[in-house]
This record gives sequence, C-alpha cells and structure tokens, in this order.
Amino acid sequence: MTVTPPDLAAAEVRAPAPAPAARRAWLADLPVLAVAVVWGGSYLAAKGITTAHTVIAVLVLRFALVLPVLVATGGRRLRALTRAQLRGAAVLGFVLGGIFLLETYGVVHTSATNAGLIISLTMIFTPLAESAVRRRAPSAAFLGAAAVSVAGVVLLTQGAGFAAPGLGDLLILGAALARTLHVLLMARIKAVQDADSLSLTTVQLGAAVLVFALLAALPGTGATPWAAAADFGPAQWAGLVFLSVFCTLFAFYVQMWAVRRTSPSRVSLLLGTEPLWAAAAGIAIGGEHLGAAGLAGVVLVLAGTAWGRRAAA
Repeated sequence: MTVTPPDLAAAEVRAPAPAPAARRAWLADLPVLAVAVVWGGSYLAAKGITTAHTVIAVLVLRFALVLPVLVATGGRRLRALTRAQLRGAAVLGFVLGGIFLLETYGVVHTSATNAGLIISLTMIFTPLAESAVRRRAPSAAFLGAAAVSVAGVVLLTQGAGFAAPGLGDLLILGAALARTLHVLLMARIKAVQDADSLSLTTVQLGAAVLVFALLAALPGTGATPWAAAADFGPAQWAGLVFLSVFCTLFAFYVQMWAVRRTSPSRVSLLLGTEPLWAAAAGIAIGGEHLGAAGLAGVVLVLAGTAWGRRAAA
C-alpha cells in the first residue's frame, strides 16, 4: 500500500475540483470535434459521387434522404414551433443551402488541398465578425491561436501543393464566409434560442431542400436527382448515406446544439480542425502521404486549437 505524505495529502484535499462550467464546455466541445472529423471525411466522399453535372442532384438526394425520418420522428415537436421560430429556422436553412452550393461546386472545381485550406479561414472570419457585431476587439490570445492553426493548415496541405486561386477557390472562400454567417445567425436570432434543436434542424434541411429542388427544376442545371440516383452503385450509395446522415443530419444538429451552449468563436475554432481530419482520411483511405512539413502542420493545428479553446473560454 502506498502511503501519501501528509503535506501532499493536504494539498490534494485543498485542490479545487474541476469547475462545472469547464466540464460542460468539454461536453459541448467533443460533439463539435466529432463534426469536424466527419466533415473532414466528406471531401473524399463528395468527390467520389459528385461531378459538375450532378452537384444539385446529389444535394437534393443528400438532404431529402434524412428529411422524412426527421419529420416522422419529431412531428409533434415540429408542430410546436412558433411562427417566429419557423421563420428564423427557414432563414438559417436558406443560408445553409447557399453554403452547400458554394462548397460542393467549389470542391468539384478545385483540389481538396485548396478547399481544406480556404475553408479553415472560417475560424478567422467568425471571431472577427462576432467582434464587429459586439463592437469588441477579439483577444490577442485568440487571434494568435487562430494564426497558429492556419499556419498548421498551410503546412499540412503543402504536400499536394497550393495552386493559384481559381473559380473553385473563390467559391470555397464564399462558403467560408457563408459558414461564418450561419454560425453567427444561430447565435443572434432570438426566436430560435429556446426552440427544440431537432425541430430547427428539420426546418433548416427542409428549406435547403426547397432551394435545391427549385434549382433542379430549372433547365440547364445538370442531371435530375432521379437520373443521378439511377447511375449510383453500392459505393456511391454508401457515400451518399455518409454525407446525408453524418455530415448533414448529425453535423448541423450538433452545431446548433453547441453554439447555444458555448460561443460561435469556440465552435468555429473546433470546426477549423476539419482539414486535419481531411488529411487523415486521405492518408488512411486515399493513400496520401505526409512529409515533415505535414507532420509539423498537424502539431500546429492541434496546439492552436487547444490554445484557442482556452482563449475563447
């Protein structure tokens, strides 16, 4: 049996227990980190099932696949939403539709390396936008942490090279700005603050599907959802289910749940680890390799995220 010295035992007695607020923050952080992991894997999945001719069709299928399940399981809570809550969720859904249009077309027209790097700028845009709304400068520690994370993303993605910006890069930049707007709106629209998260997610996805369906009905917008689905094999259907259930339903439910329990900047910084997980998926599934610069980037992304979490708290 080990005997604890009296002074050490006293120190242990006097040591304060972890603050309940810190434990709650960790509980909110872990699901958001899981979202970053599945979003990191979404690049390979999207590239495997999407072409420039099928972007809108795949988006209709991706969102419509889970929408009936949400309506069936949460119908009673959905009917309990007020008109103001419905309007707020619909606005979020239209923004969400814009994010996916910009991001999916961008991924089709650029490399996964460029997409991962540019999307990570969300973690810079969000605290800056939040500070502008609140008329309060972000802390130097948070900006430093974000800079370290971005530097890590740059190193992490240099193995495949960074091409000159093109149309796809500009679309991904627009998606990063739209992600920032979406996170801020979730925190700022008062009508949705106390509403059921599942119901709000259902309305958001419904509004996004409406946007995609209207675009799909226009001539010249590519293959119809039915034609795209008919060409899918088992691998494409597996990719679609992954994108629909994990990268859409799970991800945006968690994001809405977490942003009301922490801060938009904190959520954005955790989601900023997405390129790290995209690289991990590329190594494990796509056969890519990291050099010394890439390994250094992994360390910087993890260090910057940990530092930023403390600064945001």
